[in-house]
Amino acid sequence: MKKEMEKAIVIFSGGQDSTTCLIQAIQQYGIQNVAAVSFNYGQRHKIELEKAAWIAKDLGVEQIVLDTTLMNMITHNALMDDHEQIEKKADQNYPNTFVDGRNALFILLSAIYAKSHGIRHIITGVCETDFSGYPDCRDIFIKSMNVTLNLAMDYSFQLHTPLMYLTKAQTWALADKLDCLDYIKENTHTCYEGVEGGCGHCPSCRLRNKGYEEYLAGRGAQIR
Repeated sequence: MKKEMEKAIVIFSGGQDSTTCLIQAIQQYGIQNVAAVSFNYGQRHKIELEKAAWIAKDLGVEQIVLDTTLMNMITHNALMDDHEQIEKKADQNYPNTFVDGRNALFILLSAIYAKSHGIRHIITGVCETDFSGYPDCRDIFIKSMNVTLNLAMDYSFQLHTPLMYLTKAQTWALADKLDCLDYIKENTHTCYEGVEGGCGHCPSCRLRNKGYEEYLAGRGAQIR
């Protein structure tokens, strides 16, 4: 059942997770009540922005693209430096693809936009089940951010993380339930190397492909 008169904004990268969240939001709130916000933060894989723009247009959703390339001035990581090899070093808790403050900034800017447009629901596809250990993907961070935003702007925001406790296989299952499994598989981009269709070797591709194979295997077992 659609949530009448309520609006939502989805933090949208054009990847598997955020596209699943966007389609779910459209079904929950109604397409006229959903907007997508994307960020140009100087990422090495510009195809991400191209995919996000194409999907938003194809689904008929308003897309807002914000320029946050100032991040290049204050932080450094493999996702923003195409000369750096994507890896997890022995002395690190997570890969060098972690972008300090990215999710905090994206949520903050989305909230500012949301308040100015009478939107209370902010949806993000972060997940702490199948992820690379990024601290800003944890439920405790999202909850703390929700409290901070409400206090900072004296506004009742609700941050939603529909994928928080799902494995990648379960996220594919959700896409199937939403009747968009093939759409997600064929049109979204998650590859850290920026390869059309995925390189198949980077951490993001491996996680995505492993989850898809596990879901298909499980679905096949259920059919039998």
